[in-house]
Amino acid sequence: MIGPDSFAGVSAAAAVPEQVVAYVTAVAGSRPRMVGSCVGYQSGTEFVLVGYPLDDPADEQAMAEAVGNALRIPDLSRITVIGPAGPPQAPASSAVSEDFYSFLAVPPPAPGQKLRNMLRRAGRELTVEKTRTWGEEHTALVRRYLEERDFDPGTAHIFGNIPRYLALSSGSLMFSARKETRLAAFAVGEFSSFSTAFFMFCFRDPAEAPPGSTDLLLSSVLDEAGSRGHMRVNLGLQINAGISFFKRKWGESTKLRCVQVSWDIKPESFSSRLRALFSR
Repeated sequence: MIGPDSFAGVSAAAAVPEQVVAYVTAVAGSRPRMVGSCVGYQSGTEFVLVGYPLDDPADEQAMAEAVGNALRIPDLSRITVIGPAGPPQAPASSAVSEDFYSFLAVPPPAPGQKLRNMLRRAGRELTVEKTRTWGEEHTALVRRYLEERDFDPGTAHIFGNIPRYLALSSGSLMFSARKETRLAAFAVGEFSSFSTAFFMFCFRDPAEAPPGSTDLLLSSVLDEAGSRGHMRVNLGLQINAGISFFKRKWGESTKLRCVQVSWDIKPESFSSRLRALFSR
C-alpha cells in the first residue's frame, strides 16, 4: 500500500477531512491515488473520489473532469463521489445524500455572554492536556459513547480506528480534558493542512464533564490552530440539529456543500470492447 507520507502535498492542501490521507487510510484501509486534481481511494473494485480539487474545492468543472478520469480506472464495480455538487456522469438511479461542512474563522468571533460563562465554568473544573498518546481511558470513553447511542456500523468502525489514525498522522493532536486525574472529555484535532485545521472527534463523559466541556475543547483546538497559522477550522458536517446549533453558537463563518453520490459501474461488454478496439 502507498503510504500517507507519499501524499503529504494532498494533506497540506486539505479543505475537507477526506483529503487528509493518513486519516482515510487509517480508518478505511484503502489505497490513495490522484485522479486529475482530486484524490481518491480504492478498495478492491470500489473507488471513492474526493471531488474537491486541491487548488479550488468549489471547482465543479475540475471535479467533473476528475470523475471522468476515475471512470476509466480498470475493473471498477462501484464509484462514490463526494464533492461540491453531483457529478454530471451520475445516472438518475444513483444514491444521493447532501450535507454541508461548517468552517470557523481563526481567530473566531467574540463569544456571546452565555458561551463565555460556559467556557469559564468548564475552565475552572477541567485541565486540558495535549498529547498523541492514546490510553485505556480513551478507549473506555469511546466504548461507552457507542453503547449509549445508536451509530451505524461505519461510524463505529471509524471510532474504533482513532488510535491507528493518531499513530499514522503526524499532524494529529489529542486534547484531553481532565477533572483532577479523571478523563472527562477529549477531542482530536488535525493540523496537517497549511490553511485549514480540523475538529475531528469529540467525546465526553456525562458523569464527569461539566457544561461547556466541548466548548473548552474546541477553544483549545482553535488556540492551537491560531498558534500554527491556520486561517480556519473545519468543524465537520451538520449531521443533526444539535450539532448545527453548536456550530452556529460559535459563529461559523462559511459552509461548503457536500454531495455524496454512489452508483454501480456496469462492466463493459466484450462486443463494445471490440468496437472500441477496431474504431481506433
